[in-house]
Amino acid sequence: MEIQVGDRVLTVNDEEINDIIDFQFGISEEDYTILIEKPNGELWEIDIEKDSGEFLGLEVETISAEGLKVCRNNCTFCFIAQMPKGMRASLYDKDDDYRLSLTQGSFITLSNLSEDEIERILRMHLGPLYISVHAWNPEVRARLMKNPHAGKLPQQLKRFADAGIVVHAQVVLVPDHNDGDVLRETIERLAELYPSVQSIGVVPVGLTRYREQLTPLRGFSSAEANGILDQAERWQKHFFEHTGQHLVYFADEFYIIAGREFPEALVYDDFPQLENGVGMARKFINEIEAGWKQLPEEITERHVHVITGTSAQELFELWRGRLMDKVSGLKLTVHAIRNDFFGPSVTAAGLVTAQDVAHQLGNLLGEEFLIPRVMLKADEDIFLDDLSVEWLEEKVNGKASIVENNGLSFLEQVIGYSLEVERFE
Repeated sequence: MEIQVGDRVLTVNDEEINDIIDFQFGISEEDYTILIEKPNGELWEIDIEKDSGEFLGLEVETISAEGLKVCRNNCTFCFIAQMPKGMRASLYDKDDDYRLSLTQGSFITLSNLSEDEIERILRMHLGPLYISVHAWNPEVRARLMKNPHAGKLPQQLKRFADAGIVVHAQVVLVPDHNDGDVLRETIERLAELYPSVQSIGVVPVGLTRYREQLTPLRGFSSAEANGILDQAERWQKHFFEHTGQHLVYFADEFYIIAGREFPEALVYDDFPQLENGVGMARKFINEIEAGWKQLPEEITERHVHVITGTSAQELFELWRGRLMDKVSGLKLTVHAIRNDFFGPSVTAAGLVTAQDVAHQLGNLLGEEFLIPRVMLKADEDIFLDDLSVEWLEEKVNGKASIVENNGLSFLEQVIGYSLEVERFE
């Protein structure tokens, strides 16, 4: 139909298009008329017929003509405020847009919503929404986020629940600020809104070395993490008995800090908060186990270097030994990259930079190294520090292979070919 990049969508079925929500709702019908303005000013009216569920083939350049709704908070624990200069430009965008929450699953705070926008969410039944709660207590939440409007959250969530809007909640847990009794109240009040609230993810605060002139904060000790997980198990048992869902899920990092084994997969139900680092390790382990019997007993001699963050070192070292015992001819070396860029307290693989990998790998003499997809931009092979995979290959004199975020992909990259195994979802 000669719709091209740069064309502007004005209306669908004579309804004005203000943002991506209007657009997606408009094109969800099987038959509709779309009005397009060409770059030269020509107006084209096009009648479209498509099958139910068929993708139109159009992607929008911006979420709305006015751009993103930005964050109005100044959170005590804000990670963006702890980043140095010189990283990917998009990492400094403090978006807090409910439309991105709907279309991409990004977490929002609701503190910048107007009444008209709340009414629109309710009227159009927009969901699921991914909401950063942090604390149910209005005073604690407003203090944590340094925004008096943040205290309105309980009323907002209750309105969403009454309307049947599906919500996935997150709590960034900060020692001495929103743990203890504050956390207990937060979890219990959110659970009362089930089935509107479908999951609650709890993650520990992330602290970098770039905290000059910021509020002093600390991480959790092993003893504190163990106490939190003891309470987590009680909550999960209670919620499962009453709802059939465990409902509250704790980040893998809590189990690492506490020195505990990761829970079995059933505790994570359908893994609703994987993108939050909740259940990734257990899912990865189960995927490896699913492909284990399909591994060959012997391969042509092959040396592969595995790149990860320090938090996953123990996990990968364990599988390194098992794999080398299982597959003759395979040599694996695990490189747990210390995060000199952000500071040693940052241990996740997803926050490792190309600079740190290059400095710590040295010369690989042309051998292969595996990069987990979580280290790279979603749609481009670029690290957080805006350096490319190609740059890293040249620096370390090696050949990079990108491992998707699952255990089967890891096994296949390690042995060098695909396995005939049902994919773990």
